[in-house]
Amino acid sequence: MEDNCKGIKKSLTSTCQEVVGLKKYHHKEWISTETLIKIKERKNKKAAINNSRTRAEKVQAQAEYIEANKQVKRSIRADKKKYVEELATTAEKAAREGNMKQLHDTTKKLAGKYSKPERSVKEKEGKSITEIQQQRNRWVEYFEELLNRPAPMNPPDIEAAHTDLPIDEGRNQNGRQTNQERESSETGQHTS
Repeated sequence: MEDNCKGIKKSLTSTCQEVVGLKKYHHKEWISTETLIKIKERKNKKAAINNSRTRAEKVQAQAEYIEANKQVKRSIRADKKKYVEELATTAEKAAREGNMKQLHDTTKKLAGKYSKPERSVKEKEGKSITEIQQQRNRWVEYFEELLNRPAPMNPPDIEAAHTDLPIDEGRNQNGRQTNQERESSETGQHTS
């Protein structure tokens, strides 16, 4: 039975590899081949941790993995630094030569693809609104509903304080002068 399952598994995986192919990993353009090799070694060491049978083997495999992980991270940092420095020198060269297109392209690469995520304005039913004027109208409608609600049916019963608390208008909570008091003392005016 077990041999039969292994045979089915083997035929399925080989057929899938032939038809679909292996997954292609798209790595960053600045990662060097040496770093990719280190990443592959780290992956193998991680598999060794999962396949270890005794605790001693697992501890040994984990120590090797930790060291491999440190090397990968160090190598990636070095590759990124080298890449950024190359881009910076390219941008400087383009600026000296007056090549604005290359300067702009290099600056965009250095800055990255940052874009502020936009949340769409939606109707009450949940459908997104694309027209700017309709979005503005929806905001007006939303705030009118929010701010013009009827009073609550059971308002909270809050009693008035028996005595007023003493308030020192010249000092803030930390005992320091307020900006207003400081400004008036600088100009020679006194507050009451």
